[in-house]
Amino acid sequence: MSQENKKREQSQREGGGGRPPRRVLSAEKKYQIFLEAQREEKSAAEILRREGLYSTDLARIRNQVKEGALERLSTRPGRKAATVPAEQYESLKKELEDRERVLAEMSVELTMLRKKTNGGTWER
Repeated sequence: MSQENKKREQSQREGGGGRPPRRVLSAEKKYQIFLEAQREEKSAAEILRREGLYSTDLARIRNQVKEGALERLSTRPGRKAATVPAEQYESLKKELEDRERVLAEMSVELTMLRKKTNGGTWER
């Protein structure tokens, strides 16, 4: 095997097999491509050639736009429910349990005091 073939084989193993690096399109760019394809001023093939994309890429962009629109349109109007961090929730829950326990103890005390002072009636 010649030196040149060895170098070519090594570069292919290392990921330099002649493929261009994968392009990552921003959401804004995908939306622009979608709108341009929807306008039908230019053919989809012309747009795809210019952008270096395949028809499956355009189909995927169309599906993403549809999913995003459906998701956004399905939300109800108004303010979103506020969420509380887990630690704050646990501390509030513990505080509520403590207050309920104290209230129950005070209720028992009040009942005992009323029985002692009023002969067991609730009237004053």
